[in-house]
Amino acid sequence: MDGRHALISFAHQQHTPEVLECCESFCLDNGAFTIWKTTGGQIDVKAYSEWVERIGKHPGFDFCLIPDVIEGTEEENDALIEKWECNLTSVPVFHLNESPDRFFRLADKFKKVAFGSTSEWGRNGTKEWWNNMKNLMNIITDAEGNLPCKVHGLRMLDPNIFRFLPLHSGDSTNAAVNGGRQMKNVSMPAIKRWQGSERIAQRIESFQSASHWDEEKLYEEGLLEK
Repeated sequence: MDGRHALISFAHQQHTPEVLECCESFCLDNGAFTIWKTTGGQIDVKAYSEWVERIGKHPGFDFCLIPDVIEGTEEENDALIEKWECNLTSVPVFHLNESPDRFFRLADKFKKVAFGSTSEWGRNGTKEWWNNMKNLMNIITDAEGNLPCKVHGLRMLDPNIFRFLPLHSGDSTNAAVNGGRQMKNVSMPAIKRWQGSERIAQRIESFQSASHWDEEKLYEEGLLEK
């Protein structure tokens, strides 16, 4: 993690000391994905806010994600934003099944918005997902393919995703979770788990996000078919 940028989830805080010591910058995640996929229930907004306020004093703090409900209504998520009183840099989540109008409303109010997927859109990077993303991006970008604000891609650090989207930042658990697979599933297996994670991170970092939205590149790369 030396010199890198990391995301710390409120639901998984065990590596916080290493991130604060080693990383160039970090953002704080509210843990909504973990709640949605595994534990159920609701975010403890008060506890999360106190955690953000405490850790956010660190000089490496970049931003935190405002509490959200995955597959909740737009009204539910707007209400959580209205109730969020943290004075530190905060980013709302726009769920990809929501209306473009909501994205524009968030972009008018915040300098940065996060893209978050839902089960309705399917798995990130599939042709179905790209077809939906194409329709959204064609609405929310201008004639030059620029977004109205900076965007963070939640779970979008696959080069086959962020190379085609003009993201300012993104996150993924890939390097942390799958480092062990590199020990046996490649021609030159890693000796240690961390080396496998390093390989994954280096591959991700060898690519850049798109400078602007260009639908035609999806067809050129075979991600969509006309």
